[in-house]
Amino acid sequence: MRSLALAASVVMAASVLSAETAQERLGDSARVFSEIMRTPDKGIPQDLLAKAQCVVIIPGMKKAAFVVGAEYGRGFAECRHEDGKGWGAPAAVRMEGGSFGFQIGGSDTDVVLLVMNRHGMVRLTEDKVQLGADASIAAGPVGRTTTAETDASMTAEMLSWSRTKGLFAGISLSGATLRPDADRNLELYGTKMSNKDVLMSDMQPPEAGRPLIRELDRYSTFSGADRVVHQ
Repeated sequence: MRSLALAASVVMAASVLSAETAQERLGDSARVFSEIMRTPDKGIPQDLLAKAQCVVIIPGMKKAAFVVGAEYGRGFAECRHEDGKGWGAPAAVRMEGGSFGFQIGGSDTDVVLLVMNRHGMVRLTEDKVQLGADASIAAGPVGRTTTAETDASMTAEMLSWSRTKGLFAGISLSGATLRPDADRNLELYGTKMSNKDVLMSDMQPPEAGRPLIRELDRYSTFSGADRVVHQ
């Protein structure tokens, strides 16, 4: 029974993940980020965003369960240029996780991660990153501003948030994995590109990536925050 349920979850995941083009999902990422940041007093603190090295957005992450639960989603990572001025080209990522239990139903959840230092950025270029094991992660605080002295912002390499049915909050994603999405990079750039090739370069972003970059530029400058990046 459990093996049949797992197989069904895998088939469903494959069908959902192939439903959108890379360009469409990149547009969804820009929309989700903009909607979250426009929510009065409920967005990601802009002083943390101003310090972040990278942002990962997974729009409409799916959770389907029948005895075996599974989470899966496709999205994009954006990192700052090495000089800290402006954002680079988007690299496609997949997020995967799992849970066991007698669950029936499903939900769509938008997930946003801030990568707070260079080490976390390098992790995004690897073949697989297990959150909480390979990279420390904590639930992010909600609100327009937060103090830089909070335990989460000072110690975690990544901070994470989720939005489900309009409710936005910090979330723990320990145990989930992030992987490069080679198929979506190929679709987006027309050639095989690793996430290291994309994130560690000064290559020009595709036209489909410009709306997301504009939204990041709009909200990632905060006059009350310094520009020091955690090492």
